[in-house]
Amino acid sequence: MLPIKQGRDPFMKPPKMFDPDLYSDVRLPYLDAKTLPPWCYTSDEFFEREIERIFLHTWNFVAREDELPNAGDFLVLDMFGESIIVIRSSAGHINAFVNACPHRGTRILSDQGHCRAMVCPYHGWTFDHDGRLKGARGMEKTRQFDLNDHGLTPIRLESWDGFMFINFDHEAESLHEHLGDITEKFASYNLSDMVCVRRKEYDLKCNWKIFMENAMEDYHTPVVHRSSIGLQDTIPEITRGNWDSIRMESSKSIAVLPGETTPFPHIKGLSGEPASGSYFTVIHPTTFFGSTHDCMWFMQELPLGPDRTKLIVGSCFPRQTVARDDFDEVVEKYYYRWDSSIPEDNAISERQQAGLTSAFSKQGRLSSHEPIVHYIANWVLDRVLDDD
Repeated sequence: MLPIKQGRDPFMKPPKMFDPDLYSDVRLPYLDAKTLPPWCYTSDEFFEREIERIFLHTWNFVAREDELPNAGDFLVLDMFGESIIVIRSSAGHINAFVNACPHRGTRILSDQGHCRAMVCPYHGWTFDHDGRLKGARGMEKTRQFDLNDHGLTPIRLESWDGFMFINFDHEAESLHEHLGDITEKFASYNLSDMVCVRRKEYDLKCNWKIFMENAMEDYHTPVVHRSSIGLQDTIPEITRGNWDSIRMESSKSIAVLPGETTPFPHIKGLSGEPASGSYFTVIHPTTFFGSTHDCMWFMQELPLGPDRTKLIVGSCFPRQTVARDDFDEVVEKYYYRWDSSIPEDNAISERQQAGLTSAFSKQGRLSSHEPIVHYIANWVLDRVLDDD
C-alpha cells in the first residue's frame, strides 16, 4: 500500500495500478527489494489482469494422464471462468474441450467419470471423444446444417512425462519451450512411470500467490511446521525456463515425517543431484512439485478470485511401488505427513490474506530464505504491468 499521508484515504487504490514506477522497489535485487504491494493479493482489478495477461496465455496443469486410463474417462475443471473437459479418446490420446454445447451453450459434463459418448443433457446432442458432433436429433429440417460444423471447441493440450497442461492461446510457445531445462534436470525421476494414487482438494480463502510463495520458502518451516516437518534448509537452483526450485540435501525421502522410516525403495534409475536431495519446485504460474527419493507430490492451484483458491494435491509413486502387496498399508505414513503439513500451510496462508486486507498493510522486506518469493513476484510483474 502507498504510504499513508495526512488527509489521504487509507482505503484508496493507486490511480495507475499497472504503472511500472509503482513497483520499482520490487524490481531491486532481492535482498534490497520489497514484497509486492498488498493490492496485488486483494484487488479484483489486479486479479483480472492476471487472468487476461497470464492464465489465458500460459500453460496450466490439469491432470496426470494415468488418472484417465481408459477410453471415455474424463474430468471437468473450472479454470479462469471457463469449464474444461479433459477426456481420453477411443484411439488412446487425450483431448481438451470447452465444456459448452455449440447448440445453446449448456455444460455437457461435470465432475469426473466415464462416458461412451458426450451427450448434452438439454437436447441430446451427442459428441464423440474427439469432440465431433455425431447426432443432433431434430435438426433435420434446419437449412444448411452440417454436423461437421458444430463440434466442441478444442483447447490446446500438451504433455510432459504424464503431466498434462492446457493453453487457451493457440499462438503461445510450446509446452517444451515453456518448461525449459526442467525436463532434463528431472529426467531421472522417470515421472512418466508414476501413478497418481490419491487426489485431495481444499478450498482456500487466500490469493494464489500467497500459497505458492509459502510453498517455495523455508523461512516459515520451523514456526508453522514445528509440530510436523520442522526446519527445512534449502538453496535455490539455477534454472532456465518458466520454473524455479529450491533444493534440500537429504539422504532419505522427505515425504514422511521426521523420525519415520521410509520403507519404499528409491526411484529406479534416480541419479545426479536428485539422488542426494529433494526439490520444491514451482512451474509458473500455479503448479508445485515436491520431488524426493521415492515419490513426488503435486499441488495444483486453481485461482477462483483475488482471495479464493482451489487447491488439488496429488500423490504419485512409481508403478512398481504401487504394485507392492504392502502398498496400501505403508502409504498411510506418507498421507499422514501431507495431511499434517499441508493444512498448516493452508491456515497460515489464510491468516496472511486476512492481514493484507487491512487498509494499513504495507510492503515488507525479504529475508535470505525467500529468494523464490522475489522471483515469483517479478515473474508476475513481467507479464501484468503496462509497457514501460
